[in-house]
Amino acid sequence: MSQLKGMDLCTKFPIHDGCKYAIHEGGLKEMYLDNVWRASLAITGMSGLPPIAKAGNVVRSATSVRASMRLCPTTDPQEAMKIMIEKLTKDVPYNAEVTILKKAGGPGWCMREP
Repeated sequence: MSQLKGMDLCTKFPIHDGCKYAIHEGGLKEMYLDNVWRASLAITGMSGLPPIAKAGNVVRSATSVRASMRLCPTTDPQEAMKIMIEKLTKDVPYNAEVTILKKAGGPGWCMREP
C-alpha cells in the first residue's frame, strides 16, 4: 500500500473545523507506532464528578477513575503496573488518599511475521 493510500484511509472521515488528523504530524509510520507499538493510557470510566450544570470549584468527598494502559509488546506488564502504582500513589497533591482497588495486567501483543 502506498503512503498516499494509507493517508486516504486515515483521513476519509470528517472532523470538526479547525482540527487536524494526527497523521499529518508524523506521517503514516508514526500514526501506526502510536496506535500499535507505543503505550497509551485511556480513562474508561469515572464517578464522583458533578454533572456539568452543577459543577463548580468545590472539594468532593471521593472520585473514582477506571484506567486502562495499553502496552507495547516488549514491556513487562508487572513492571509497568509497579510504575503506574508508584506514579499514582507517590507525592499525591494535597495529601489526598489514593487507593488502587483492582490490578490486572497482561502483555502487549504483536503478530509475528509469517
